[in-house]
Amino acid sequence: MPVQRPAAATPDVVCFDPQDTKGTSAPAVAATPAVDKVGVLLLNLGGPERLSDVKPFLYNLFADPDIIRLPQTVKFLQPLLATIISTLRAPKSAEGYKAIGGGSPLRKITDEQAEALAAALRAKGQAADVYVGMRYWHPYTEEALEDIKRDGVTRLVILPLYPQFSISTSGSSLRLLESLFRSDAALKSLRHTVIPSWYQRRGYVCAMVDLMVQELAKFRDRENVEIFFSAHGVPKSYVEEAGDPYKEEMEECVRLIMEELRARGHANSYTLAYQSRVGPAEWLKPYTDESIRQLGARGVKSMLAVPISFVSEHIETLEEIDMEYRELAEESGIRNWGRVPALNTNDAFIGDLADAVLEALPYVGCLAGPTDSLVPMGDLEMLLQAYDRERRTLPSPVEFWEWGWTKSAETWNGRIAMIAIIVILLLEGVSGQSILKNLIWAE
Repeated sequence: MPVQRPAAATPDVVCFDPQDTKGTSAPAVAATPAVDKVGVLLLNLGGPERLSDVKPFLYNLFADPDIIRLPQTVKFLQPLLATIISTLRAPKSAEGYKAIGGGSPLRKITDEQAEALAAALRAKGQAADVYVGMRYWHPYTEEALEDIKRDGVTRLVILPLYPQFSISTSGSSLRLLESLFRSDAALKSLRHTVIPSWYQRRGYVCAMVDLMVQELAKFRDRENVEIFFSAHGVPKSYVEEAGDPYKEEMEECVRLIMEELRARGHANSYTLAYQSRVGPAEWLKPYTDESIRQLGARGVKSMLAVPISFVSEHIETLEEIDMEYRELAEESGIRNWGRVPALNTNDAFIGDLADAVLEALPYVGCLAGPTDSLVPMGDLEMLLQAYDRERRTLPSPVEFWEWGWTKSAETWNGRIAMIAIIVILLLEGVSGQSILKNLIWAE
């Protein structure tokens, strides 16, 4: 039985001249230039390759205003906060990376995905160079764009390696790209299109189900196995106040996967939960750790974990799911545990990405909508303008200040105190005098 996808309307295509950002309606796409060189830019998060990379990687992460959003009046504190948070979190994060071999495998896997995608495109008759641009570590997006300019790419398909769109993942990478395109004359004239999300593609859905069926076969009581989808979380306010489509796309993605799984004869029950929350703000629920405890309390004995928002193995699959959540499951009474591997360079998955690129090429330089995605495919600036019109300003996960005994006040009192202590310790290190001791024992 085929996967039931939402009915896609015929795309309304608006094409544009790179020098004319308003765009003009057109019944067909713009003509391909005489000298045509196709490029594909894969976007991903990045990860520290050595333990010594952990702290600077975390600094880059927390210095991103789409990760920690401060009010305009105190944005100058972002580098300081990023320094403090990365310094405090680095030791624990380093322990996690040490547990999976001393660094993230994400760059290696993403490079392999790029090579496999280029080969799949060649096999389908389309020559293309595939580039990797990481948001927070090497090779940075800026490095990838320099390679794209050097190679003379004339048509570029931008493909975030996140199946579902979110402000904090794809959105952050696309906003960085938009800024870089605006500030570089060579990039301003580069014809391009973005595939913002692709969770609903049949090839992706079937590749996921193929792996799930393989893992289910390893259980003796496969019909009683709880399918446990664990997705990366985002702050609840991003969805409810800013219109982030992530939750809706995630739920639709899980629905499509379960429809295909059931069509293959597996009627297992399932749970969708969210992992990797940070800070005091409320994130999307249910949380992964709480859901595992609840399932154990209900008597679930067999569980198959499915990392649904990740297409590459990295710390959140190898350490957080495989170690932390597996241990929690066993403590909660779950005796039989399995985990679906990330897609990595799965042939069906890579082949479907190649098809997605080929389908996007006719829309280079255009905004295509409506489609079966909640975020339209198209040029960076036009895409983000269209998306921004549909949502309000992204709120900060923590309100900057409220007087009284409130969560906000407690949070910021703690942060101010932490900053003060760090400043004092730095001064002590420079001066060689015990300033903190003098303050405590001053008469």
